[in-house]
Amino acid sequence: MHSDAPPATTEARRMTTVEMLDQLIAFDTTSRNSNLPLMDFVGDYLRAHGVPFRVSHDPTGQKANIHAVIGTPGPGGLALSGHVDTVPVEGQDWASDPFRLRRDGDRLYGRGTADMKGFVAACLSAVPDLQAARLARPVHLLITYDEEVSCDGARRLIEDVAESGWQPALCVVGEPSLMQPITAHKGRMALRVSARGRAGHSSTPDRGVNAVTAIAEAVRWVAQRQRRFAAEGPFIAGFEPPHSTAHVGVMGGGSVINIIPDQAWCDMEWRTVPGDNFDRETAALRAYLATEIEPAMHAVDPETGFTIEVLNWIPGLSTADNHAVVDLVRQATGANGAGKVSYGTEAGLYDAADIPTVVCGPGDIAQAHQADEWIAESQLVACDAFIRRVARLACG
Repeated sequence: MHSDAPPATTEARRMTTVEMLDQLIAFDTTSRNSNLPLMDFVGDYLRAHGVPFRVSHDPTGQKANIHAVIGTPGPGGLALSGHVDTVPVEGQDWASDPFRLRRDGDRLYGRGTADMKGFVAACLSAVPDLQAARLARPVHLLITYDEEVSCDGARRLIEDVAESGWQPALCVVGEPSLMQPITAHKGRMALRVSARGRAGHSSTPDRGVNAVTAIAEAVRWVAQRQRRFAAEGPFIAGFEPPHSTAHVGVMGGGSVINIIPDQAWCDMEWRTVPGDNFDRETAALRAYLATEIEPAMHAVDPETGFTIEVLNWIPGLSTADNHAVVDLVRQATGANGAGKVSYGTEAGLYDAADIPTVVCGPGDIAQAHQADEWIAESQLVACDAFIRRVARLACG
């Protein structure tokens, strides 16, 4: 949906980044919830400042992205991207209400302060200054849903960008990096591996197919793969650890001890360095199950076997150190180098959509997802300066 914003009015309120962050934190946008109330607030703010924007929704209509353009709407220019969904607070021991911004010295506490409403607040606060700069090329604001669970918001926004023709030339994703440029992160694929067995009495195990034993064989193979990564690589300096990883996080199956279990499952993930490929790893897992485990299962019952379901995936990011967007962010931050991280972001999706991207944002990833999550106000001050500087360099 396209929204033509009216001209800015005298009632359009300027807000500092901390004031804007206070507003954003008050919305409980845990990924299970709708983000529409927050997006309505952002839409009203953009309209008041005369900024045109597009809204795209998830299939339920209960979550929305916003793609706003400061300057003449169209392709080119620089995108500043952030998500507004957060992880839950249940089970965490917070010292104060996680949905009320609390100051303690330089620290600002609240769910999403670091990851990553602080960056979104800085972008929105900068709107009047970016408008006044009368830049030659547009500055795009990309605000998304569901980064914490699937990155489907960014996928939907990329579709909307293709429909609109408003594709940015470059992008900065403001995940917390202590305002240092990040040019690479690992790709990630999460899978559910399920085993279908044949039930029977435990006194005659040869008449059944034990799904728990079968899934244990799959878990053993994943563990061997992880040991192989650690021993043989490939190794890429800058990542921690410097190689791909394989991990089983959750598993289950069976009901009582004297029944051969006919169902079992595990959830696993690959995190792959550039040059490795999670699709190739998944194909190797499928081949192992089909050739080494399923034949014995099928000999008892041909209906038994394995299924693999892709739960979610994020492509890796690997932006060349000499790319223009890297030089741009280095100039804007004053950084000499660039880092790599093992966690995933929406940056890989933008890069795969031919929008060269760097991660750079305020706050420390160590604070993300924690009880009493906080961001240093000094980081927001640095981000404020960065946004104005990078916009001038890219679009002036």
